[in-house]
Amino acid sequence: MPDIRIKSLDEKEFGGYYAAPKGDKGPGILVIQEIFGVSAAMRQICDDYATKGYMALCPDLFWRQQPGVQLTDKTPAEWDRAFELYKGFDVEAGVRDLLSTLAHIRAMPGCSGKVGAVGYCLGGKLAFLMASRSDVDASVSYYGVDLDKLLDEVHDIRMPYLMHIAGLDKFVTKPVRDKILAGIKKNPVITAYVYENADHAFARPGGQNYNKEAADLANSRTAEFFARNLQG
Repeated sequence: MPDIRIKSLDEKEFGGYYAAPKGDKGPGILVIQEIFGVSAAMRQICDDYATKGYMALCPDLFWRQQPGVQLTDKTPAEWDRAFELYKGFDVEAGVRDLLSTLAHIRAMPGCSGKVGAVGYCLGGKLAFLMASRSDVDASVSYYGVDLDKLLDEVHDIRMPYLMHIAGLDKFVTKPVRDKILAGIKKNPVITAYVYENADHAFARPGGQNYNKEAADLANSRTAEFFARNLQG
């Protein structure tokens, strides 16, 4: 599956990994990266969605700092670089790049016009922001970070939004999690699940905190959610 080019709102270009479904047509899925860039894990997620009939595209959101980042969670040096990139990341510019990517997917030949977004870690935060700030048709966050700081945007979410929250997440402690769960109760289009025995990044295959039971359950819920909201 090829890397492609996407035009930003400021008329520049950045890359993305695209996985095409059989027949090159179907709904779109905007896959939003972790702090490790468009890594092998993100590319595999795109490939998996393609086998399910989706046009899956993961944009390179670190391109303004360093294009083509592909890190793992296997070495301290990679962790250090990932956190450097995270700290230097411009969230507002990232949202604009995701809006460009959303428009790119919808304009691709074969796209049904319906597009979902799914994000992990940093991408989970950005999936929330796409839910609140764009017309994406459905969004999913896996262990999104800093969502407690975005609760004033909960009322802006109009389309279905699904959250997977890790009960043992060291980046989202129980008081923070409770604040998030209380804050989203007022919006009926939001559904949240807590995986009590899972840690942050529990759905990253081969990752340090991979939890197959929790990942399989979360992924099955996501698959049903997208099928209901994008394929129907």
